[in-house]
Amino acid sequence: MELDVQPLLLGPGDGETTTDRPERTLRILCDFEQVIISWFRYEPGEEGPEPHIHRQHSDAFYVLGGEVDFGLGPDVTRITGGPGTFVAAPPNVVHTFKNSSDATATFLNIHAPSMGFGDVLRGRGREHFDQFDPPEDGSRPLGDAVCQRAGEGERVEHETTSHLIKAELPELSFFEMTFEPEFEGVDPHIHEDHVDAFLVLEGEVDFVLGNEVRRADAASFFAAPPGARHGFANPGPGPLRVLNFHAPDRGFAGRLRS
Repeated sequence: MELDVQPLLLGPGDGETTTDRPERTLRILCDFEQVIISWFRYEPGEEGPEPHIHRQHSDAFYVLGGEVDFGLGPDVTRITGGPGTFVAAPPNVVHTFKNSSDATATFLNIHAPSMGFGDVLRGRGREHFDQFDPPEDGSRPLGDAVCQRAGEGERVEHETTSHLIKAELPELSFFEMTFEPEFEGVDPHIHEDHVDAFLVLEGEVDFVLGNEVRRADAASFFAAPPGARHGFANPGPGPLRVLNFHAPDRGFAGRLRS
């Protein structure tokens, strides 16, 4: 595959802002067929959509700051999560969300595959978007949703790395990853069938973008669509902590375990 596809690197606060009002800000970080990742700011009392389902894609969330009040499953069971909480509603799982707290909440929203959600955020209508009212005859049980609070997940330890597998869905796998300065890095490579994306939580990272290397710090976002040459390394002196998204999973979680 020729190098005509380039990774995306955004600095802190960058992205496509589609809504910016006192009560909320919505910013698209990346929008590909396989996944759309957005950054949300909700002020106290701000409510999201009514309970709904998606039939053909997963809808996921990662709380960065404050608290988000999620409603999941047929009974819209309320689950509140603070920073480090990951929640995912696979296809046909009822879900909703809001900020019920007295402080600002910031969080990521991930739709995998994207199913045209970017057009919804851009105000181009939702008549063709994969979103429906909860079915009268029931939906998937609460247990089919994913809810991993801070520090929860399947831990995978190696000599210079420590990772948490927060979700392993066909449409999306999601990880909290820590790389020590001694980590040898990931050599430049290409994925032909999925998106590989990162949000930097702590430290600095040298990302490979095609044929160049660029340094990024905390709150930077990086995404490599299919066909984009990419890699990364921790330049030190401290640990590097990132969120890592694979959409679709394509067995990456299994490879991480080995």
